[in-house]
Amino acid sequence: MSSEQLLLLATGVHLGFQAVVTIVVYPGLVNLEPDDWERGHAAHTHRMIIVVIPVYATLAIALGWALANVSWSPALMVTTGAVLIVGLTTALVAAPIHHRLSTGRPTQKLLRDLRRADNFRLIGAAVACGAALFV
Repeated sequence: MSSEQLLLLATGVHLGFQAVVTIVVYPGLVNLEPDDWERGHAAHTHRMIIVVIPVYATLAIALGWALANVSWSPALMVTTGAVLIVGLTTALVAAPIHHRLSTGRPTQKLLRDLRRADNFRLIGAAVACGAALFV
């Protein structure tokens, strides 16, 4: 498998993962009853970490390999930018929101901010995958 193929595979898997999170997982999470929130969010966190780590690790490895082996092109720059934006949004926005949600009851603002960050990540994942087609 070439670095370009791995990058396309990794961005495709990430896009599929992100779409499931956006369309299935988060709607179920935000619809938890207040009395079920603490248990439900903790279970969500434990389940998600099993998937998040390998998906993001593979994405980072694939991008690093492509950056080391592929000539720079607009498609590679767009893929790189989109992956970085998704990663930064996860680390700097979604993860801190999840931390706040794990320490107390959800507020409408926190849930709205989480959904916005998540929608932004879905768009970024789609852009990364689309651009990776042309790397």
